[in-house]
Amino acid sequence: MPDPPAPMSRRRFLAKAAAISAVGATGLGAYTWRLEPHWIEMVTRDMPLAGLPRRLWDQRLVQISDLHAGDEVDDNYLLAALRRVRSMRPAGVVITGDFMTCERGEQIAKTRDLLAELAPHETPTFAVLGNHDHGAHYRHPQVARDLVEALRSIGVRMLENETQDLHGLPIVGCGDLWAKECDLKAAIRGNGPTDDAIYLTHNPDSVDLPEWRDARGWVLAGHTHGGQCRFPFLGAPILPVENRDYVSGEIALSEGRRLYINRGLGYKMRVRFGARPEITTFRLAPLDGRQAERRSV
Repeated sequence: MPDPPAPMSRRRFLAKAAAISAVGATGLGAYTWRLEPHWIEMVTRDMPLAGLPRRLWDQRLVQISDLHAGDEVDDNYLLAALRRVRSMRPAGVVITGDFMTCERGEQIAKTRDLLAELAPHETPTFAVLGNHDHGAHYRHPQVARDLVEALRSIGVRMLENETQDLHGLPIVGCGDLWAKECDLKAAIRGNGPTDDAIYLTHNPDSVDLPEWRDARGWVLAGHTHGGQCRFPFLGAPILPVENRDYVSGEIALSEGRRLYINRGLGYKMRVRFGARPEITTFRLAPLDGRQAERRSV
């Protein structure tokens, strides 16, 4: 009968535990840096809307956000993501800000060329700006104006506190909160929706402003990157919003409104854990069978 193994010494146990921890930390670091930042999750959700035009019943609307085109995010990764969206042939695309990360507009041409992959002249594409689209420290309005002009030149419908529509469905776009340009009243002035609308805003904190209380429908936002790193039991330690409930996903607001926060495609620093990048597809459906006959454009 073989002798039982000799008991492990404390020193040997600690050395082995340290080695296992080191291997685990190395694997976790590789995952958070190499794998998850580019492991896109395709999310599909229903979007019921009162007064949805018949033409849009059972159609798809795709949301993307926070591309952060620039020196940090890989261009080929973004190109593949945008081509994936184009291949889905949705009825429309919405983009909720932070197209780029730049100091004084040096990434505008790259951002324009990337977004051209969506073929916005063929698929109606609506967008609002985010804080990083205003240059360093969000204090360079000329950078934002130049980006708007560049994206409009390829067919993106940039909404600067204004309302347009997708085959009769109002799409309301607001300016960025941190850049002090969010003005919902201006966005719906003279064209306030009587039924549900889709509201685009970069920072989800904006929905807590008083003027949003009368908004009806869905608010689509980005900005948070889903916390970018979310840990079990701890959540997201770093979150760029005042309302800590606004992390990601669908959130019920007052008066039957719904907020959806997209985790975005890009990053300022290449690290993600528990917050994969996201492309969201909404299946449009009439709420309680109601439909509206609106003028199409």
